[in-house]
Amino acid sequence: MAVPVMLKAALPAIPGVNQLPGIKKSGGALPDVELRRDDVVVTRSEVDRYAAVCGFPAKDVAPVPYLHMLAFPLHMELMTSSKFPFPAIGSVHLENSITQHRPVAIGETVSLSLRADNLRKSTKGRAWDMNVVGTVGGEVVWESVSTYLRIGGGDKENGDPGRSFTPVEAKGPVWSLPDNLGRTYGAVSGDRNPIHLYPLTAKALGFPRHIAHGMWSKARCIAALENRLPDKVQVEVAFKKPIFLPGKARFGAEANPAGWDFTLVNPKTGAPHLVGRTTAL
Repeated sequence: MAVPVMLKAALPAIPGVNQLPGIKKSGGALPDVELRRDDVVVTRSEVDRYAAVCGFPAKDVAPVPYLHMLAFPLHMELMTSSKFPFPAIGSVHLENSITQHRPVAIGETVSLSLRADNLRKSTKGRAWDMNVVGTVGGEVVWESVSTYLRIGGGDKENGDPGRSFTPVEAKGPVWSLPDNLGRTYGAVSGDRNPIHLYPLTAKALGFPRHIAHGMWSKARCIAALENRLPDKVQVEVAFKKPIFLPGKARFGAEANPAGWDFTLVNPKTGAPHLVGRTTAL
């Protein structure tokens, strides 16, 4: 997130300022708009930087979640728009689904479009989807659905409970996440939300200390399964409890008839940070 975008994201969270015209968030309908990034070249240097932070091997194709990073500016452009009903800061990335129709090769040129829809009551508040489509020369090669949550006013009886996943026992490796992981991933992805950067900036937003990015956690899990996934694949996750930095997380995965079920947990308590599955297409 560039500083001006981060400033726009923060203004609706500042008392007094958040009541000004153009800053005040209405909580109403989602804007019926499409945002685009066209002709983005997938470069070797940027893919290698991303792969190194997330644990992927160096290859001639982009990792499955790489295009989410290219689409992230569209997420922020829409969510910081005066027409968007909810503040970007404080909106929780609840779930993420990525569908790769084919790998995207280094050197290919990708165009990305984003729309928000499906505003609904959830059990904890109001949820909505940010839908991205990635194309190469008009061919749809990649799609994602990022589900966000605004906590408050939920419907525990009739609200959307979200995706359900098969429980998996985490018996795999324990990963050590360094103190600077949020800053390192933020430098690569552009997501410099203060909750990921330093203890002080996270405390200002209600966290005891800074936390790992959910999309880093998803990427790291995909990297652990990378050599077992087909070219055509869907990877769905639900983000659970945050991983505080520095910290440790234990990975686990089990094969199923369609792909893999996987999880990332606190190695001491077993509390889940992330649950997910892959499905061959």
